Amino acid sequence: MSDDEVFAEIGEDGFQRLVAAFYRQVPGDDILGPMYPADDLAGAEQRLRDFLVGRFGGPPRYMEQRGHPRLRLRHAPFRIDDAGRGRWLQLMERAFTEAQLPTTSETTLRAFFQSVASFL
Repeated sequence: MSDDEVFAEIGEDGFQRLVAAFYRQVPGDDILGPMYPADDLAGAEQRLRDFLVGRFGGPPRYMEQRGHPRLRLRHAPFRIDDAGRGRWLQLMERAFTEAQLPTTSETTLRAFFQSVASFL
């Protein structure tokens, strides 16, 4: 499946379910929780959702509001080590279970997350 076909298959609702399921886990997590400001958790959730929607074929809201993602620059203030990378992927795995996305989209998204987690 091409990246652009993911949005066509799961739409806004699919990304909403996945990202919400991920962020419900963050506040209580001992590794990721401290990286996210409690007063901006909803904002972080919206930014990730908008980024993913645009990246995978939906409306480019993230780019319109924030410009180029510059992922390394935006994540530079955070210490992302192997433990952080692993935990992010672990919470996203749980989010996939909850979101119940079609296998084709899930496979494409998993590959993307693995790649980006290693990149950061």
